[in-house]
Amino acid sequence: MAYTPDAIKTITLSSIRLPLAVPISDAKVFTGRQKPMTEVAMLFAEITTTEGHSGIGFSYSKRGGGPAQYAHAKEIAEAALGEDPNDIAKLYTKLLWAGASVGRSGLATQALAAIDVALYDLKAKRAELPLAKFLGSHRDSVRTYNTSGGFLNASIDEVKERASKSLEDGIGGIKIKVGLPDSAEDLRRVSAVREHIGDAPLMVDANQQWDRATALRMGRTLDELGLVWIEEPLDAYDVEGHARLTRTLDTPIATGEMLSSVAEHRALIDARACDIVQPDAPRVGGITQFMRLLTLADEAGLDIAPHFAMEIHLHLAACYPRETWVEHFDWLDPLFNERLETKDGRMIVPDRPGLGITLSDQARAWTVDTVTIG
Repeated sequence: MAYTPDAIKTITLSSIRLPLAVPISDAKVFTGRQKPMTEVAMLFAEITTTEGHSGIGFSYSKRGGGPAQYAHAKEIAEAALGEDPNDIAKLYTKLLWAGASVGRSGLATQALAAIDVALYDLKAKRAELPLAKFLGSHRDSVRTYNTSGGFLNASIDEVKERASKSLEDGIGGIKIKVGLPDSAEDLRRVSAVREHIGDAPLMVDANQQWDRATALRMGRTLDELGLVWIEEPLDAYDVEGHARLTRTLDTPIATGEMLSSVAEHRALIDARACDIVQPDAPRVGGITQFMRLLTLADEAGLDIAPHFAMEIHLHLAACYPRETWVEHFDWLDPLFNERLETKDGRMIVPDRPGLGITLSDQARAWTVDTVTIG
């Protein structure tokens, strides 16, 4: 069958405020650098074409930045109108240049990520394939671990209870937050969870709040607990410090979630500043850039564990040549009509075309602003 030309007809952008049931605190709150998180600002892009195809994608911001992402996306989206939606790489470059005065990372990439993801969703749905199959998957399920139950605002008894529930629900590993000003309390919490879950996979995340000396001292102590990884022990941009920890400690080092460009990740990878790269598709510009990162990480022999946004990252992690982890967060569940399945420690790639998600009525109710371009 001959290819039928198609063109982007409309792009609908929506700013959605997702409220959290309780204020969430990680180490950045206890060190006084941030306030507790009460909501997640979501940016959704819904694309339609002249041939009747459609796609949906999203980006997000925790704490500040949501309104700015929405505003930037509104400014650049018109550049995609009339273009062939199949030319995703071309469109990524065009959109990036449309907003180039604010750079090629950070806000600029996070705003266009929602459009980029929507284009992949559209193209995979047009092919009637799940996104993972469309991209070329290596597996139909991915190891998964839970983070949302391990924040520092929860008591250790609450963390243990939630860990048990996660494991009972078929989630394979548990991650808890550390990085408190009192390192002894960190160790008490980690030891308590390790004892509680036995030999189940356990990860810790310091959210960038240790200095180099503390990270080394804590890392050496944590080496005795058989952790899967220590996440963000240092400032996200401290490549040299992360490289030193990676060489010194037995426990693997994981980082990268805060980086918002391929160039920033390349510096991390070239320096072998981690054992596990944690890219975030909405932060680096969408799937176009994420797939570039997968190639770089694979060539360097590194593992990956994408950050947040499991609805997107499950498909992308399934495309990596070696086994990966995907982060289970139930925060976004109210936004979608569908649910991802976990079983025997793994998250199952859905058989629905594209990302396999549709916006719920609740998501529409939480929409604070929307605009259709085209």
